[in-house]
Amino acid sequence: MSIGAVQRQSIVSLIWQIALTFIGFLSTMYFAHAVGAGVLGGYFLFLAYLSIIYLVTDGGFGGAAIKRISEGEEQDAYFSAFVVLRSVFMTVILVVLIAFRSYFFDLNNTGIFIWLLIALIVSQFAGAVSGGIQGRGKIGISATAGFIENISRIIVQVIAIFLGFGVAGLIGGFIVGMLAGLIVQLRFFDLHFVRFKLRHFKSLSKFSLWIFLISGGMTVFSTSDTVMIGYYLNNAEVGVYRIVLQFTSLAAFTTIALRSTLYPRVSRWGKTGETGLIEESLSRAFTYSLALAIPMFAGGVLLGDKLLYYFYGAEFERGYMTMVVLFLVQIVNIFQYFFTTYLTALDHLKDLFKITVVAVAANIALNAALIPLIGISGAAIATLVTMIFNAILAMWVLSKMLTVRAESGSLMNILKASVGMSLSVGVYRILVPISNVWLVLVPVVLGAIVYGVLVLKFDRKIYEELKEIMTQMNVAWPKWI
Repeated sequence: MSIGAVQRQSIVSLIWQIALTFIGFLSTMYFAHAVGAGVLGGYFLFLAYLSIIYLVTDGGFGGAAIKRISEGEEQDAYFSAFVVLRSVFMTVILVVLIAFRSYFFDLNNTGIFIWLLIALIVSQFAGAVSGGIQGRGKIGISATAGFIENISRIIVQVIAIFLGFGVAGLIGGFIVGMLAGLIVQLRFFDLHFVRFKLRHFKSLSKFSLWIFLISGGMTVFSTSDTVMIGYYLNNAEVGVYRIVLQFTSLAAFTTIALRSTLYPRVSRWGKTGETGLIEESLSRAFTYSLALAIPMFAGGVLLGDKLLYYFYGAEFERGYMTMVVLFLVQIVNIFQYFFTTYLTALDHLKDLFKITVVAVAANIALNAALIPLIGISGAAIATLVTMIFNAILAMWVLSKMLTVRAESGSLMNILKASVGMSLSVGVYRILVPISNVWLVLVPVVLGAIVYGVLVLKFDRKIYEELKEIMTQMNVAWPKWI
């Protein structure tokens, strides 16, 4: 294929992300109707605690290994040093958890503690292989393995829930998925264990310290709302909040696909001083991410209440206002996500850590103040405010070394296409009473078609890029567009 490496790998990531999003969307609908918000809330809490513990076991060495391996020098030595360091951290944490098992009352009473240990052990192997694959720039392989991991997880979870296993079934499926992804990546894994020196430890440790501190802040940032909702409210509210958050994350899957592709590239470009490529990739990343997030926000405002009711069940409809706020979070997150990704890839970790500390402190304080007052909407507002603050600070730091710009012409075209879509969906909502799931799907499809046609009509740059990619992939391009 004559498509550029970044475009090709982004397409692979995006295709798997679309497929996974669709399948995950359907499975989550089934879980919501089958077990309700309470059971889902327990599973989401498990994932939150697992993320925190995994952060400690990783120690930041995973991100450091990807960074060093992506630079192309002594890859086998850095990988070997990473595996040894990570194994030491994992062993210590497992011993500590087992020694203090009696203090984990909730996990012991629900039978989740043993699942937690198994998940951590599997993550040790999966994390090592995944880090090597990403560091080598095999993003297509990583994306494919991620899809297989998630589809395997979903299949096992659906079967387990059907058989009545509840939270244990959801967690068991999660672990099976990790194993499946590990097996796939091993087929394409080409790093080897070799002798390494103390300087490899030092190099990883220097970078991993900041990665650990930054990842710790980001993990707290992403899980504090879930944990604090569980503390102040109950598992059912956790379930509603996380389902709504997962629903709004549909607006971000372009961002995720681009990030996984761009990180190793930007790392290499930073090493070789190719600033122009870095700046161009950032501006185009904004455009293609906002091209999805903005129309999804508009559609969510117009149809969100009915979508939550018919897709997930009546108890989730009360999350509509939270959903509107979280869609705004996803838009802001595009900027925050890329700013922090580029700062990490360019080795400006100390600045990023300072930003993260301020954002985390503000997030925890706002969650503590707002959740008891206005429930899950308070958690969403706290996330939005701190996300905006984080994005502004990160942009300020990044702008000192790069020209940060958005493509204003493309952005205006996206906004115009979104307005046209909103008008068509709004007219449908006024004229047609939505009384079942099929009637709510009609405006979704209608809006997608209207938006897609309009944005290609308005923006020639997007039109030409997509046409070129499709042509090189031997996919017929519609002449009527």
